[in-house]
Amino acid sequence: MKTTRHILIATITSAVILSATAIFASTPAGEGGHAAHNKTLLDLFIEGGWVMYPIAACSIFTVYLIGDCSMKTTYKRASPPQHEEQVKNFFRQGDYVSAYNYCKANPSPLTNVLRVGISLLGEGKHAVEEGIVSELGKENSKIQTLISYLSVIGVCTPMIGLVGTVTGMMKAFGSLATSGIGDPSSLSGAIGEVLVATGAGLFIAIPAFGAFYYIRNRTVSVMHHIQDVISSLFRKMPYEALAGVHIGDDELYAAMPNWTNEGYAAEGGEENQTPA
Repeated sequence: MKTTRHILIATITSAVILSATAIFASTPAGEGGHAAHNKTLLDLFIEGGWVMYPIAACSIFTVYLIGDCSMKTTYKRASPPQHEEQVKNFFRQGDYVSAYNYCKANPSPLTNVLRVGISLLGEGKHAVEEGIVSELGKENSKIQTLISYLSVIGVCTPMIGLVGTVTGMMKAFGSLATSGIGDPSSLSGAIGEVLVATGAGLFIAIPAFGAFYYIRNRTVSVMHHIQDVISSLFRKMPYEALAGVHIGDDELYAAMPNWTNEGYAAEGGEENQTPA
C-alpha cells in the first residue's frame, strides 16, 4: 500500500513539473514566426531570485499533500468495504469480542471508531455515544490537520512572491537611480524577477486552494458515511444484556477506595481506614 502511494505521488509530481516546464518555457513568437526567447524552467528559476527556493519547497509539499490527502479521503481507504462486512457479520452473531479484536487488528478510520464504541458497550448507551463522537473527532482532526496545510500554502506562497516583487522593484529603482535608462538590460532583469516571483507564487497558491476545498468537502462526505455505518451497527443494541461487561484488553485502573473494608482487607489490614 505504501509503495503504491509513493508511486502515485511521484507520478503526480512528475506531471506537475512537466506541465510547469511547458508553461514557463513557452514564449510568444516574435516577428516572422520565430520565438523571441527560449528560456528553460531553470532559467526562469534563477531569474526569479532567492524567493524561488521557498516557493519550490512549497510546491513539492503541495503536490505531496494533494496526493496523500486524496488517497486518505477515499471511501475505500477510510471505510473499507471488507471491514464493514466483517464487522457486520460479528454484530449479527453477537460476537462483540471478535469484532473488537478484528477492529484492533485492521486499523482504519472506521474500525478505529468502532473499536472504541465496542470497548464501551458495558458502560451503557450514553458512554458509547460519547466515545464514538470523541473518536470520530480525532479521526477527522488527523485528516483536517494535513488538509489545513494546503490552505496555509495557498496564503503564504503569494506573500512570498510579493516579497520577491518588492525586492525586484527595489533593484529596478536602484538601477534607474545609478544608470538611468541607459542600461535597459539591468532594468529588464529586475522587472523580470518581479514578474517571475509573483507568477510563481500564484501558480502554487491557486491549485493549493482548489485542492484544499475539494479534499475538505470530500472528508466531510467520508465522515458522514462512517457515521451512517456506525449508526446502523449500534441501532437496537442490547445495552441491558451487556451492562458491566468489559470488552478489550485495556487495563482498568479504577479500584475500590483503600479506606473501605474491602480495600483494606485486600491489603492485609485489620482496621478500617478513613480518608485523610
